[in-house]
Amino acid sequence: MSWDSYLDNLIGGASGDCDKAAIIGMDGSNWTTAAGGKGMVLIGTEGVTLGKCFSTRDFSPLQASGIHLEDVKYQFLRAEDDNIVLGKKKDHGAVTIQASKTALVLGHTKEGGMQGNVNKSVAIIAEYLESLGM
Repeated sequence: MSWDSYLDNLIGGASGDCDKAAIIGMDGSNWTTAAGGKGMVLIGTEGVTLGKCFSTRDFSPLQASGIHLEDVKYQFLRAEDDNIVLGKKKDHGAVTIQASKTALVLGHTKEGGMQGNVNKSVAIIAEYLESLGM
């Protein structure tokens, strides 16, 4: 099954504020591809680290060392409800990560974009996966 079509839905649903996205498993495996520049490609242990933090609901490694995505370090802003993490890096935009049962949905807000629109779009995909038991 190709998960790349979910990226189109996520990006399209964010009113132009999301420029790239990804879906990864809780084990850090990539479910989506680069998808012609729309997909985020996590490097090294970035996905594994995120998966471990969400699986254990321990976000202290992200608070201490930041959120690393595509070799960029984003400042950890906050965690909400033990299944959402928000981050930001000046001149690079912001990230929203939301967990379902077995996956993490990541959305990147382009610099100057409204992260709230990306948050909503990420939530739609994560909640849909959750409804499927994923």
